Amino acid sequence: MVGAILSGGLVGLVFGFILQRSRFCMTGGFRDMYIARDNTLFYAFVIAITVESLGVISLWKLGYLANPYEDYSVLGAIVGSYLFGIGIVLAGGCATGTWYRAGEGLIGSWVALFFYMLSASSMKYGALKPLNDFLAKHWVISDNLPKSLGISVWYFVSLLVIISLVLVIREYRRPKPRVASLPTRYKGLRHWLFEKTYHKYWAGFAIGLIALIAWPASQATGRIGGLGITTPSANLITYATTGDSHLLNWGVFLVIGIFMGSFLAAKGAGEFRWRLPDLKTIGKSVIGGILMGIGASWAGGCTIGNGLTATAVISSKGWIALPVTILGVWTASYFIFVRPTQK
Repeated sequence: MVGAILSGGLVGLVFGFILQRSRFCMTGGFRDMYIARDNTLFYAFVIAITVESLGVISLWKLGYLANPYEDYSVLGAIVGSYLFGIGIVLAGGCATGTWYRAGEGLIGSWVALFFYMLSASSMKYGALKPLNDFLAKHWVISDNLPKSLGISVWYFVSLLVIISLVLVIREYRRPKPRVASLPTRYKGLRHWLFEKTYHKYWAGFAIGLIALIAWPASQATGRIGGLGITTPSANLITYATTGDSHLLNWGVFLVIGIFMGSFLAAKGAGEFRWRLPDLKTIGKSVIGGILMGIGASWAGGCTIGNGLTATAVISSKGWIALPVTILGVWTASYFIFVRPTQK
């Protein structure tokens, strides 16, 4: 338990700090691809996947990590990821985005987070478990994509590395526009931690390293896997209502750490403040949180569990879930932000 608290909490603390300081939420990233035709955050996400993939596959092949593959329902991944994509737009943030924005004092994110945790807990352990199990029985395959195709996993990893290198080289060759800068408020380390703006690609690289470290850190406590948000969130609220200490694993302290890291970052930058949204936004947060919990449970992961962790090990579940989640975000963005003209 002590090891889980220390390593899970520390990884989460750093993760939450970086998420808050870089404003790294893939709800906005996926939405920007459609609304603003801006792929910057998505490309940073690809870099994070690449960094994690290169490290995790190497550790697995060297025998330091357990087999990362498992069986899953393709139907669950498709239906769940689509619902999850719609839900994160309504909630105003993905799973990690909701956690770190709650740490900034956004009441709407607290509401979305509560219903996300509650619905995920109900799907995994409560009244909605039969609904969760229903899809889990259909179209079940192994998520080991390279083995299924008879192709070495290193071909996929190499492709990711090439794509990421092209993205980075192209970015640094692009002429940099002049941007007016505000006078600095802080000096020294405080300026670097709480005020300086870093390129999203650097944030992606740092998140990839954190995602990589999560694998051996988690395995050392007996939990096989990397970063994950939905099951730990469900476990946390279930523990709060049942007192079952078996639910308190590495992942639970990870999500608590994300919240604390974001809070410390927001306080240090002078960005923490309680913000109460209007009733319409609260209503969206409730619906969005419920869809997030149901969708992520059906899909077997969220933007982090599927979109980052599963894709990094070249899991077919991850590479199905990621584009379907993006499609869900675009669908919700169309009706919420770009509604068709009424005649």
